[in-house]
Amino acid sequence: MIKLKPFKAVRPPKEYVEEIAARPYDVLNSAEAKTEAGEKSLLHITKPEINFDPTASEYACEVYEKGKECFRKWLDRGWLVRDEVEKYYIYAQTMDGRTQYGLTACTNAEDYESGKIKKHELTRKDKEDDRIRHVDVQNANIEPVFLSYPDVPEMNSLVASIVETQSAEYDFVSSDGFRHQLWIVDNPEHIAQITKIFENVPALYIADGHHRTAAAAAVAKLRRTNNPNHTGAEEYNWFMAVIFPESHLKIIDYNRLVKDLNGLSVEEFIDRLKENFTVEKKSTTEPYKPAFLHNFAMYIDGSWYSLTAKEGAYNDADPVGELDVTVLSDLVLDRILDIKDLRTSKRIDFVGGIRGLEALSKRVDSQEMAAAFALYPVSMRQLINIADAGEIMPPKTTWFEPKLRSGLTIHLLD
Repeated sequence: MIKLKPFKAVRPPKEYVEEIAARPYDVLNSAEAKTEAGEKSLLHITKPEINFDPTASEYACEVYEKGKECFRKWLDRGWLVRDEVEKYYIYAQTMDGRTQYGLTACTNAEDYESGKIKKHELTRKDKEDDRIRHVDVQNANIEPVFLSYPDVPEMNSLVASIVETQSAEYDFVSSDGFRHQLWIVDNPEHIAQITKIFENVPALYIADGHHRTAAAAAVAKLRRTNNPNHTGAEEYNWFMAVIFPESHLKIIDYNRLVKDLNGLSVEEFIDRLKENFTVEKKSTTEPYKPAFLHNFAMYIDGSWYSLTAKEGAYNDADPVGELDVTVLSDLVLDRILDIKDLRTSKRIDFVGGIRGLEALSKRVDSQEMAAAFALYPVSMRQLINIADAGEIMPPKTTWFEPKLRSGLTIHLLD
């Protein structure tokens, strides 16, 4: 059911890969990118505003053109080279001793339009428009989309066989301590087998990269409309993704901080919490980590607390209602603190669990924030259930780590 194909990747010669590979465009701001980018870094292409001094608006026309210029320059200098034949690629990431193996391939824009590539988040028009311009100007998917699918034993066995019998083309540890490896799949039998396997996969799920996916599909539609000789075989109908089996992925917590208690004292706030939670004071020094679904950690007034939602206060029959982000939003942020819209409220901030619980307590102790809440992570099964139901997760629900390293492969649209 899923259309997949190999492609002629544009990628670095192995001696340049560590210098070129970079963090994704949306996990660092322009100032951080400017500091982080070396001479050959892909950041000159994905965040081209860093090539201006002072740092320009990332949405200026000349910035998009500068990114295109840098891409062409990297090709001319041999820092990026296009493979001569179509291939699949196996991409492995290792973090804290755990390795996840994904397939880098081209997925079809029509599968996204028809709902076979399923989303769980809404996109913002400004961010989507930015990615559309970037893809269209570059004539390429510079960075991959991060997708998942329910495990297929045949695919898992094939990947295991390839990585055990072939040497990795790339193998390096990035500055954040994560290991990245890439194997080339150019055996025609393996390529045909992979394509056939995914014909029997009913759906793919966007883990990370909703804006990139929407933009790739929008560019495909635009070019389809403008091409009177469109056949469906054109390269612009496809976009690059790294696709991981469900069992390999781990979602970490995505936590919340609030700036005020809506006029309540700490004691009054805790009393209100007790209406729907079992509240237990834990420690003034050791962070408390949520131990199970519907158990939360709260840091307030120098102390850590355990909050466990009482039965009947949430709806486990609803795939969105059972999410802890929904429970916290409904019972605390909305009902007690009067924070109605997580997308627009200036009274709330979000911190990925990769930063640790100490990042929460420090901001409360500094009096920048009034309270912090740490959540039990969403599972991949919850994400899939929500996408299958056609539902949308609340904002800032999932945080995947490690992030895909950009620059290992690029897909040209012609």
